[in-house]
Amino acid sequence: MNPYVLTILLSSLGLGTTLTFASSHWLLAWMGLEINTLAILPLMAQHHHPRAVEATTKYFLTQATAAAMILFASTTNAWLVGEWDINNLSHPIAATMIIAALALKIGLAPVHFWMPEVLQGLDLLTGLILSTWQKLAPFALIMQVAPAIDPVLLTLLGTTSTLVGGWGGLNQTQLRKILAYSSIAHMGWMIIVLQYAPQLTLLALGTYIFMTSAAFLALKLSSATKISTLTTAWSKSPILATTTALVLLSLGGLPPLTGFMPKWLILQELAKQDLPLTATIMALAALLSLYFYLRLCYAMTLTISPNTINSTTPWRTQSTQLTLPLALSTTIALGLLPLTPAILLMAT
Repeated sequence: MNPYVLTILLSSLGLGTTLTFASSHWLLAWMGLEINTLAILPLMAQHHHPRAVEATTKYFLTQATAAAMILFASTTNAWLVGEWDINNLSHPIAATMIIAALALKIGLAPVHFWMPEVLQGLDLLTGLILSTWQKLAPFALIMQVAPAIDPVLLTLLGTTSTLVGGWGGLNQTQLRKILAYSSIAHMGWMIIVLQYAPQLTLLALGTYIFMTSAAFLALKLSSATKISTLTTAWSKSPILATTTALVLLSLGGLPPLTGFMPKWLILQELAKQDLPLTATIMALAALLSLYFYLRLCYAMTLTISPNTINSTTPWRTQSTQLTLPLALSTTIALGLLPLTPAILLMAT
């Protein structure tokens, strides 16, 4: 892609998200979401592959549907209440439509069906943008409208997403689909605690972004898109295979890695709110997710390739990819757990 065009598209991505962050008017927020969607579509379709075009079309249709629902719900709210202010979402019908549209935007269950299929058709870097940056603008709106949403609906969305994200990834062999179901499960963890402790939602979102970035960049560096490809990772780069396995375990929420911190704090908050059953369901759903992360770790570190690697000394080939973002995100994804008391202090 032409670097000037790429610069314009990435700038538009940043502009759309910033516009949604800064807006208190539904029309401006909607415009920010639309700029976001239109800017990422050429990035998704740039490889001119039938799967990429199919994924782009599916993404466009789902995002257009969600945007139309947001516009209709905000217009309905303005008609009934007389204001376009985001924080003044007082009508229950408009509030329910808004949360349904935003759930479709970020891929919450039960409106998650587009996400694994779309992510499977993209290259890993575009998939990284879709899994991280594209969640920010809808999440900003969700956090603003959360006080007006029925708590039971938020709890149902959260528990359903964690269960679907855990079950859906169990029988997958494609890494991008596994990461898509991982994203759905993590979104559920963020939504479940939103009504009780929004600062924990922000903490979970931040750690999710760093862990997912590390996972995508590591898979990009090793050019892996299937579980069977991971079996050659150890012979090519033992250090990269080790850190990738640890990042995947961090995504699963295993102590003493960073991913344990948000899950631990969210379960603690749910217990404080007298919701032991919900906390138990969430913990069991986390075990489902941990299983398919362990499958990936097993393939990377405890198996050898079923085929002989014919290329000479593959571990000595120099990579031309930039590794600084991978190193930074991996460090954050593995080592932040000891800072939990300091993070809690800043959050309060």
